[in-house]
Amino acid sequence: MSENTLTATGSVAEQSINHSNPELNHVRVEDKAAHGWYRFVLSFPPHLVQDYLKKFEINPKHQVLDPFCGTGTTVVECKKLGIFSVGVEANPMAWFAGSVKLDWTPNPDALLEAAVQLGEAAKAAIARDEEPLRTLPEESQKVILTNSISPLPLHKTLVLRDHIRHHADPAHSRHLQLALAKALVTSISNLRFGPEVGVGKAKQDAPVVESWLKEVDAIARDLRQLQHLQAMPATIHQADARHLRQVLQPASINAVITSPPYPNEKDYTRTTRLESVLLGFINNKTELRAFKEGLIRSNTRNVFKVDADDLWVSKHADIQRIACEIEARRIALGKTSGFERLYHRAVKLYFGGMAKHLADLRPILRAGAQLAYVVGDQKSYLQVMIHTGQLLADIAQGLGYEVIDIDLFRTRAATATKDQVREEVVLLSWSGKMPNSPYPFSDRPL
Repeated sequence: MSENTLTATGSVAEQSINHSNPELNHVRVEDKAAHGWYRFVLSFPPHLVQDYLKKFEINPKHQVLDPFCGTGTTVVECKKLGIFSVGVEANPMAWFAGSVKLDWTPNPDALLEAAVQLGEAAKAAIARDEEPLRTLPEESQKVILTNSISPLPLHKTLVLRDHIRHHADPAHSRHLQLALAKALVTSISNLRFGPEVGVGKAKQDAPVVESWLKEVDAIARDLRQLQHLQAMPATIHQADARHLRQVLQPASINAVITSPPYPNEKDYTRTTRLESVLLGFINNKTELRAFKEGLIRSNTRNVFKVDADDLWVSKHADIQRIACEIEARRIALGKTSGFERLYHRAVKLYFGGMAKHLADLRPILRAGAQLAYVVGDQKSYLQVMIHTGQLLADIAQGLGYEVIDIDLFRTRAATATKDQVREEVVLLSWSGKMPNSPYPFSDRPL
């Protein structure tokens, strides 16, 4: 860390709060509208967005960006509060979910009536189609987790999906598909979410249409509430957060509230594999690789030989030291798998990708812009501690940002050791002035 970068100690008032309380990351009942349509298990909560909008004194004259948009928590919350917002998300399923959650135009009664009619037609077709059961193409089956859905529930889901595709009104189709994605991962499939996604006990059958109608009904109820709000326009671009200038206008953003991936062995693409395949966003391993190439390299399953983001931090002493420590520990422990050999490189690629993102973000920001990055400490790589927030703050400072503070959001148990590790919010500001050395942590021009 540079000597001017603040350490993550927290204020006296902050330290008196129980930050190990898991409820801190839950969606409050009063905030659930739209957010509950489809949400990552570990998404940061809407109330955190509210807190930083207030802290940054954001009003309807401003525009907020979430460059790692996920399923749209920041942009949906901004829309509900009457604030202009824009998101960027590379995951096609997450992009779709966030985009649908921003669309409050369908008539809720018409949506529900259409769903009931489609559901009855799908159930009649299911009753007729006894053999053979419908299934996925072989190349699509290779993408999803093995045994993530049983044959009969899959058959029913495909019948319902095709009825939505071929018979739903275009005004309703996207919301009906999102409801199917939600029902798929929560009620129909064999998936379980831990924080990691895995496969649980096989369900030989599942009430597919009924589970879907329950989710459609929830969307319709929320639409009745949301359509009374004075909402501001919001959009999400499907793009790479390291190439923001391709989709965003210069000097257009007043604030950033986001949570990028953390440097760990969590393959974020696994979380959405099943619904991505069922809805047609990913059909084979080639398309899956293309999707992964647009992501920050946060895990070894997302690393490719041609990757060069590590050049951005080739002169960052702390990151290089951590990478060397991980590799030395791997050798000492005799770990020789292909993924273990990539641990040290994944760390450098992750922080290099974040440096690239922060550098590309600078011309998009207005002078005086304020930024909040929710990140977590990690010990995924052979128990070597990675203080993500402090390292990200140091990179940002080198790129010309001012580090305002590092707030403690909560503590959580590390997956492998159950040790309590910090989840923090790195607070930055942008003056509008480029530093004398625009790429301080690279050993070559970028």
